[in-house]
Amino acid sequence: MAELTFKTNINCGGCLAKVTPALDAETKISDWKVNLTDDDRTLTVISSDITPEEVIKVVSSVGFEVEFMKPINPTPNQLVS
Repeated sequence: MAELTFKTNINCGGCLAKVTPALDAETKISDWKVNLTDDDRTLTVISSDITPEEVIKVVSSVGFEVEFMKPINPTPNQLVS
């Protein structure tokens, strides 16, 4: 499993409620969380086979800005050059 980190503009409980169905519906995501107290409103995604681009597409599809920050323990398809 890899942990992918993203900077977002998800900044409140209402925003979290809006993005939750989209992230929960993505079968490649094992777990996720948003740190609303972090200045970057960090979204952390746990997955063994999703790409950063796929996460960006999911989050963007419900109207939020999202920027890939870095993988932790990446799998080969998650390495970004």
